Amino acid sequence: MKVKALSRSQASTERECIGDLRKHARNLDPAYHPMQRPREMTRAITSAKMERMFAKPLVGNFGNGHQDAVYRTAICRKSLLPLLSGCADGQIKLWDLPTRTCVSTVNAHTQAVNGLVFGLDQDFYSCSQDGAVRRFSIPGVLSSSSADATVVDSSSSSSSFQQQDRGLLDTWRIQGSFQSIDHQWDTERQFVTASDSAVQLWTPERSAPIQTHSDLWGSADTVNIVRFHPVEHNLIAN
Repeated sequence: MKVKALSRSQASTERECIGDLRKHARNLDPAYHPMQRPREMTRAITSAKMERMFAKPLVGNFGNGHQDAVYRTAICRKSLLPLLSGCADGQIKLWDLPTRTCVSTVNAHTQAVNGLVFGLDQDFYSCSQDGAVRRFSIPGVLSSSSADATVVDSSSSSSSFQQQDRGLLDTWRIQGSFQSIDHQWDTERQFVTASDSAVQLWTPERSAPIQTHSDLWGSADTVNIVRFHPVEHNLIAN
């Protein structure tokens, strides 16, 4: 009687060093891989999709951008040339789309910018997690020196701005944080904000909201986004 034993070298089953991948034995018998063809089909479809996704879809790149993550962008409703972008460190940049260059930089908030919208009078509004809504004049921002636009923190932890140099027109504050902002589409100068637990309607002439809608869904849940209807100007969706 003959007895045959399988003999394998130790190098074929063990790693040469700790950094190497572990060697795993695999049975290539098709009977043990019934889903091999569907799996390969899925991989082929995914590969084709990835090729189309990365088939040079990038139109252009904005150089010298933000140092932190960009949270919000906004374009003007009357012109496609200016672009606003706000990032996590509270900085807002005004861009010129044809040249893809930053024309002005404003350190508008002390926390992340959650909302940006253009107004009707060559101005724009921004809201942030620091509980402030600020209105800036575009000509004032452009005329100011972008490199020196800084926020000055006072002893009461509130931010004061040099309005005559930075283009700041108005500031509104609440207890909490703002999540979203939008401006009226027609000639009426009104803007709406979404805070932690309420939707508020504002006008630039008043320091307090003219309307406050809280407990919208039967609870104190946060309203993350709010928008004016572009046709029915008196309708607000949140």
